[in-house]
Amino acid sequence: MTVTTPLTFEDLSVGDELPPLAVDELTRTDFVRYAGASGDFNPMHHDDTKATAAGFPSVFGHGMLTMGLLARSLKDAFGPTALRRFQVRFSRQVWPGDALTCRSVVTGLRVEGDEHLVDVDCTVENQKGEKVVSGVATAVVASRD
Repeated sequence: MTVTTPLTFEDLSVGDELPPLAVDELTRTDFVRYAGASGDFNPMHHDDTKATAAGFPSVFGHGMLTMGLLARSLKDAFGPTALRRFQVRFSRQVWPGDALTCRSVVTGLRVEGDEHLVDVDCTVENQKGEKVVSGVATAVVASRD
């Protein structure tokens, strides 16, 4: 399924997979950019000397950077103001050179009041197929009715 405009309620069924978001390669520059945007300048995310001195193989990505990529995939599917709930669990670190894929599957569709809601299970996996983030989200979507 190719998404060019936000999905509508009638476009979706339980079990549908949303279009994935792929990041071909995380870089140290990505980590530094995120640090600047978030204000989180923990040296574990940008200083190899300090990261290795602390026992890590190199710098690693902010968990919230990975969560942000997952949120971007949901925004791409549903629109920039659609999310009503978004919860994640961080399970692995991401490293320079990792390739990530954000995936979401529709688990529920319902109408509450005037809102048409879509529930999804979401994951971010690295190039090894390991889940680095998992979560759930609810989005409000337009109806064609």
